[in-house]
Amino acid sequence: MTTGTTSGAEIRPGPAGQPPSRSEPVDGATPGATPATTPSGGSAPLGPVEAFQPVKSAGRTLDVLEALADSPQRRSLVELARALGIPKSSLHGLLRTMIQRGWVEADATGTRFGLGVRALQVGAAYLEADDATGLLAGVLDDLAGQFGETVHLGRLDGPHVVYLAKRESVHPLRLYSAIGRHLPAHATALGKALLAQRTDEAVDRLLSWPLPALTRHTVTDPELLHAELATVRDRGYAVDREENTEGIVCFAMAVPLHTPAVDAISLSVPATRLDGDSEQRIVAALHGAVRQVRAARTLLAGA
Repeated sequence: MTTGTTSGAEIRPGPAGQPPSRSEPVDGATPGATPATTPSGGSAPLGPVEAFQPVKSAGRTLDVLEALADSPQRRSLVELARALGIPKSSLHGLLRTMIQRGWVEADATGTRFGLGVRALQVGAAYLEADDATGLLAGVLDDLAGQFGETVHLGRLDGPHVVYLAKRESVHPLRLYSAIGRHLPAHATALGKALLAQRTDEAVDRLLSWPLPALTRHTVTDPELLHAELATVRDRGYAVDREENTEGIVCFAMAVPLHTPAVDAISLSVPATRLDGDSEQRIVAALHGAVRQVRAARTLLAGA
């Protein structure tokens, strides 16, 4: 995700098919394989990952969507084919199908491609159906109202954190961010708050080494990162001091909706507006917010 500061401007922010018959194996699956069933005839729970045979065409379709989502501008057929390792002839057919279904849109020339409105609809549906997003809306509003600074709800997604919700700063100088974008977990307060919920061994398995540096302040050394996560565990909150964006300091705490936590809330402040007193008030407010979440945890089904 691209981040930065702005001055005087607003932040930019089919019906399911039937399972195949025994004589019609799924594309990419082992011939002759059949779906697992329960004694009553229904579908069995998904088995171990090791036993799963990915469907090649489905994988390629998702690769295209993810590549377009990660790009700030439309991409050409040649660019996508080169980046994804998909033959242009196969990719052309995929794109035509996805355009027809509304998942991809082409520009006026028909040569450059971006996400379509169907992707927006599905993303919005995810947020509307997400229990945590709804449950924490009031908490985010309270934090934003107290400080007038940018507030985020983030979720751990592999080695990254994805923004699920945000409240804008009231100040002209503020953090640039966008809902749905990913950032390396090790370079954000949100990510470090969530990584600290896990053991060092689990963190090492989760992250992609070597770690990228987003700024000259980003912690990328494994030993230094482990030491910082230990500090986060001791004090209960994480700090990103210009590690994600130059000039921005961010404070975050994991929210106890699941064990280990997968969601965290944060408040970001330009370093020029931060002093010792405001830092203490921010940390105290985050602690108060987490207490609210803990009290409301019973409202989240399955927590």
